[in-house]
Amino acid sequence: IQRLLRDQLSDEFTAIRVDSEEEYQRIVEFINRIQPRMMKRVKLYTRDEPILEAYDVQEEVDKALKPRVWLKSGGYLVINQTEALVAIDVNTGKFVGKGNARLEDTITKTNMEAVDEIARQIRLRDLGGIIVLDLIDMEDRRNRNKVSQALQEALAGDKSPTKVLSFNDFGLIIMTRKRVKQSLERTMCEPCDYCEGAGWVKSAQTVCYEILEEARRLSKSVDDVRQTTLRVHPDVAKALNEAESQVLEEIEEYLGNVDITGDKSVHQEQFDFAFI
Repeated sequence: IQRLLRDQLSDEFTAIRVDSEEEYQRIVEFINRIQPRMMKRVKLYTRDEPILEAYDVQEEVDKALKPRVWLKSGGYLVINQTEALVAIDVNTGKFVGKGNARLEDTITKTNMEAVDEIARQIRLRDLGGIIVLDLIDMEDRRNRNKVSQALQEALAGDKSPTKVLSFNDFGLIIMTRKRVKQSLERTMCEPCDYCEGAGWVKSAQTVCYEILEEARRLSKSVDDVRQTTLRVHPDVAKALNEAESQVLEEIEEYLGNVDITGDKSVHQEQFDFAFI
């Protein structure tokens, strides 16, 4: 908390509300040392309603951890963090302009709105390092310059040093922001145990065909089988019994009658054969 106050506290703060009396005293003492004139803005929160709910903080945090950010116009951003860089994609979404508005004007308006929100999200999410912005293509150079200038102005108040390059030949803006600590996502989240951080799992259909290949392989080494049991994730079991029933028929051509068991404890990409 002290580092946050030291780095971010400014006249833009109208109030600092604290729901712990002990922490309140610490913060008052700290601010008295670094910015005494701001002490009166520190308020002890005593209402029964949880402070995060009272000021919709939890809702905003949840939004800041999602990749998609909606714009008021109906367009949206998609923010993806990788080990090497951060990619931010801008889409018009539902926004198609009003009346007889030219497509170029609609695109420029969306991009102008987007760069303001991008600057906000960069600070909110504590994004740093190389950041690549894929805005909607604009044909008019003047519009590109207008959007680029708007981005630099939106970032002007950022306390972390930033550098914005002009649009390149691919219509991308590449910028850098000094990384002083981990991003919000890296601080508050951990890799998903289910997908192991990949963000994707194989579809039930794909797993069905992998099971078929395994059945073909096993048929060469398994003899005199009276009953075969296949344990899979429930979604895969449903696919085998419905949309991919022809795959099940092929599996049974190799292994005979197969009893399918859907088990939620089984990872969607895993399956087990048992023979009697």
